[in-house]
Order: sequence, then structure tokens, then C-alpha cells
Amino acid sequence: MRYCGRQLVEAGYVNEAYVEAMIERNNELSVYMGNFIAIPHGTDAAKKEVLSSGITIVQVPAGVNFGTEENPHVATVLFGIAGLGDEHLEIIQKISIFCADVDNVVKLADAQSEEEIIALLDSVA
Repeated sequence: MRYCGRQLVEAGYVNEAYVEAMIERNNELSVYMGNFIAIPHGTDAAKKEVLSSGITIVQVPAGVNFGTEENPHVATVLFGIAGLGDEHLEIIQKISIFCADVDNVVKLADAQSEEEIIALLDSVA
């Protein structure tokens, strides 16, 4: 999750404080969405740290467990998001629609280039 946050900072979407708010959000309510995806994003209080709406996509072939050892929730694709105002809700909705089909998640996880990922996601833009 920190890597997703760092990517958002480096892209100029958020300030540094947003990264900690992403961790806090996951501690309050898991950002794991099912179908091997997670959507790390900040808390409502961190909205002031958002400079512009944006998304980063991180492929994790070995997966990240957002659950426990007894009840694993493994994500292989992480969408780090930041949204001005309530734009993050629209971003989450589009990701959820696309990733409701696990075949789409597999395609994202297997994508070999940024262009390939963009082409896949453009289908729900």
C-alpha cells in the first residue's frame, strides 16, 4: 500500500500525508474488494491532501494478503486512487465494474505494459 501511495505522491496527485491516511483507511475498513483486487485510498479527513484526481496500478504477482493467515484476502492488482471531492467514488465504481469479471483481473495481472493496462481500462471509461 505504501508503494501505491508513493506512486501517487510521485505523480503529483497527493501530498505525503495521504500515504499514511491510506494505511489508516485500511486499518478502519479493509481496502480489499474481492476478485484479487484492492483499492487503497485515503480517509475522508485526508481529502485536503489530494492535489488532483488520479490512479496508480501496481501488479503484485505473489499477492498481498489483506486478510489473516486463517482467512486470506489476497490481491494481485492494487489500484491506488485519489479523488478531488467525491471523484474517488466514481473511480472506485468504474474499477469495481471492470473487476467484477475475474477474467479482467487476470488480464490486468498479466499485462506486460502500461499501454496494455490503459487499453483494458479504457473499455469502462
